[in-house]
Amino acid sequence: MFNRNEIIETISMIEQENLDIRTITMGISLRDCAAERSAVSRQRIYDKITRLADKLVRTGEDIEREFGIPIINKRISVTPIAMVAESSDETNYARFAETLDAAAKAVGVNFIGGFSALVHKGYTKGDHRLVQAIAEALASTDRVCASVNVATTKAGINMDAVREMGLVIKEAARLTADKGALACAKLVVFANVPEDNPFMAGAFHGIGEPECVINVGVSGPGVVANAVKRTKDGDFGAVSEAIKKTAFKITRMGQLVAQEASQRLNVPFGIVDLSLAPTPAIGDSVAHILEAMGLEKCGAPGTTAALALLNDAVKKGGVMASSYVGGLSGAFIPVSEDAGMIDAAQCGALSLEKLEAMTCVCSVGLDMIAIPGDTSAATISAIIADEMAIGVVNQKTTAVRLIPAPGTVVGDVVEFGGLLGSGPVMKVNSFSAEAFIARGGRIAAPLHSLRN
Repeated sequence: MFNRNEIIETISMIEQENLDIRTITMGISLRDCAAERSAVSRQRIYDKITRLADKLVRTGEDIEREFGIPIINKRISVTPIAMVAESSDETNYARFAETLDAAAKAVGVNFIGGFSALVHKGYTKGDHRLVQAIAEALASTDRVCASVNVATTKAGINMDAVREMGLVIKEAARLTADKGALACAKLVVFANVPEDNPFMAGAFHGIGEPECVINVGVSGPGVVANAVKRTKDGDFGAVSEAIKKTAFKITRMGQLVAQEASQRLNVPFGIVDLSLAPTPAIGDSVAHILEAMGLEKCGAPGTTAALALLNDAVKKGGVMASSYVGGLSGAFIPVSEDAGMIDAAQCGALSLEKLEAMTCVCSVGLDMIAIPGDTSAATISAIIADEMAIGVVNQKTTAVRLIPAPGTVVGDVVEFGGLLGSGPVMKVNSFSAEAFIARGGRIAAPLHSLRN
């Protein structure tokens, strides 16, 4: 149970340090919605989502009001649509995205994730059709998010899929050029994607998940930054202890909200994702945590080591607070969504290459990074390939969410709005990887994947 001091401390974190529940995400299986006729399948999808998620937003608002805990987003994740749509006669899967969008709007959630395909070892017919429809689907909908898993440690990297995703990202940017290439902000390319991630844009309801489940994502970079600042001249052991204790408290709050939502909705509780997800708000930055450890600016030498400490301590504190920690869990480094990262990129302290090094030890990867609009599809694919290699070799989740905003050059700022923030356009290495990406095929799994 919570004691009086814990409650007072939590209230202080909420009021002064931007502590919040970033999302309550309801995962819904759509496997029983498959049908030979597309219209039938899409109607089943709409009916099931609106039935199961009918009270999701209202329940989140009730908990927020009664407990005084901010719950920023209410979201839905669904079975990868490539698997559901594959049985149908539909050839343009963007129509399934329109159904998801309509259902999301009907129940009032912020986003719905699961316009997804898992192609790490190859494509099925449905996978091909979904990937080909991503750009149109994201450009023609408001709340749909897409993801494609192109690599795993066990399978290696599907370089044909990597090549195609570069083209998809460029097309998505072209179709939403008037909105700063907003469609690209709703698309993630993964290695080792988790099946229970509640955070967008990469959320989907995995094959091993139950019929319906509640997953919660917590956040609190501001709380952790203040905890680190209070260590003053303490050594890294003291810093780690401070972060672990803070992560414990944050996770406890997340589990409380998750269990309450689960009970009220009569849906099983899945996991708490304790990722430190920043926002553009001042005081809600992962970069500022790293700077509180003694770095002049995020991106300076020592940044990767500081991020490794942070990620490890967050996970250690979280798993002591809940037996059901999952999703991504750790520290996110999305440039456009983090005021400290934006500042570091604009002053030249943080480069794309340094960000790539940091992804070796953070929770995800190259996230929400605006790049020049004339960056080629092959270069984007090569950046994806590099990030997938980091994930595959290190047996961790990595991801790429790049925004090649048409008409922009290095130094411009692209506005996305809301939690997506605004991103400075970052420099990309100008040397070509065209011939490398053209090879295609599959990069084999590393030797250490053979553990059976």
